[in-house]
Amino acid sequence: MDIRPLRALVEVVRQGGFSQAAKVIYATQPTVSKAVKQLEDEVGMPLLDRNAQPPRLTEAGRIVYRRALTILAERDDLYAELDELRGLRRGVLRLGLPPLGSSALFAPLFADFRSRYPHIEISLVEHGSRRLEEMALAGDIELAASLQPVPEHFEWQPVAREPLLALMPADHPKARAESVSLRELRESPFILFETGFALNRILLDACQRAGFAPSIAARSGQTDFIVALVAAGLGVAFLPRIKANEELHAGVCRVPLRDARTDWEMVLVWRRGGYLSHAAQAWLALTREVYGASA
Repeated sequence: MDIRPLRALVEVVRQGGFSQAAKVIYATQPTVSKAVKQLEDEVGMPLLDRNAQPPRLTEAGRIVYRRALTILAERDDLYAELDELRGLRRGVLRLGLPPLGSSALFAPLFADFRSRYPHIEISLVEHGSRRLEEMALAGDIELAASLQPVPEHFEWQPVAREPLLALMPADHPKARAESVSLRELRESPFILFETGFALNRILLDACQRAGFAPSIAARSGQTDFIVALVAAGLGVAFLPRIKANEELHAGVCRVPLRDARTDWEMVLVWRRGGYLSHAAQAWLALTREVYGASA
């Protein structure tokens, strides 16, 4: 059913005639008359008593008129809701962040985003970057924070670039060095993050380029526990500088890693060619505003 004949009927009743209705909906009187006749043909019953002045609704007309009011109101509500969405007065930001580095990089942005768009709901999930990429491809989230290199099926926007620091016990032979290479640490057991953390891929690829496979002493998803394991002498671990500076421990020394292609490069990714909501676009714009110059 076309919505225009419904509006024509409603305005004929409201305005008390075809000519008056035509002025309101910016049409000619014959056009309004034809629209109402089209509606009557569709429902198979007369809707107006045209002999009455002003035209009066029939019994069928009262039913159609009542329903028409509801349909037209729903249409107005639909457009109003879409306008609110375009104006970021409502909506949902579906965002995935990894545990590593998010508190330093993204937590300050949430308050700013909330103050700008107070009616946007933030739906946040936390996993390792590899799992977040899977969720973005499946459409469960729109944006995910991950690390370079980015798989080809994603588009991406840079956030931050940080060197990796090697964390080692204070009695480690390289604990006082100005910098260290992975090859110099090949005899030390490595403490890695759990499977699914993109940082593991950076380290293991760099070890492969250096000609060795590290011995892995432990894995954990908790940064503070990894640092505690280092302090206990279990092995060496690696963190981006921004996170290593938060995890100070008296028994742990932090030494810059000098291997090429080991920088921790945080990016926001989304499915290539996928639709991004206005809320997601606003988050990307805010991230660009805050980190664009340094990313």
